[in-house]
Amino acid sequence: MRERTTGLAELWLARHGESSANVAADRAERTGAEVIEVEYRDADVPLSPIGAEQAGALGGWLAGQPTPDAVWSSPYLRALDTTRIALAAAGLPDRTTIDERLRDRELGILDTLTARGVEARYPLETQRRRWVGKYFYRPPGGESWADVALRLRSALADLDARHEGERVLIVAHDAVVRLIAHVCLGWTEEEVLAHDLSTPIPNASVTRLAHGPDGWALLDFASSEHLVAQGAPVTEHAGDKDVDVH
Repeated sequence: MRERTTGLAELWLARHGESSANVAADRAERTGAEVIEVEYRDADVPLSPIGAEQAGALGGWLAGQPTPDAVWSSPYLRALDTTRIALAAAGLPDRTTIDERLRDRELGILDTLTARGVEARYPLETQRRRWVGKYFYRPPGGESWADVALRLRSALADLDARHEGERVLIVAHDAVVRLIAHVCLGWTEEEVLAHDLSTPIPNASVTRLAHGPDGWALLDFASSEHLVAQGAPVTEHAGDKDVDVH
């Protein structure tokens, strides 16, 4: 039996599997298009066939780990489907808690635009985002990283209260994974931006944090070894790349 601590004992953070929008965004950037051609609103974007395979491999990893005491997920379809497939592959019941605070960062008027599209259609926003910097820049109708961190602080407080001494799996998005690490580990603006530049978060990768007497410790960040071991493709689509680093 694990020693109980104040609040959560462990956090496992999994990014969703590759989505159809990940594939469309890479294609649009590669061809120099201004708009990413997607059929769905962000909340309804499904997994690609590769994403479903990655979710199954995530389940294979889960099957070899201690059973999480609880599972929480973003309400977006790509995260929910990753959770469903992974739990089924691991032979675990699906009692997932869905929480809107774990949703992906909202991009407002920049949604579905490539970097070239933003430059062409919103030149003043391009200037503003470069001046303000990635952490604090909020596109009209959207969120900054600081905004996302604020709602994640609220979610983490609830997790602490509901799951004291327990191990919780969260399935969400790359920005959510990175910013939960930022909040738990106390990274500064400069540190989280440097980490963003140096360390991608592959689809269906796993980040693990453990809480002890001295606070949170990072055990693994964005590990994709389980994907390689099970022969699933490793994809590193950058899901949050609409703004330049200051």
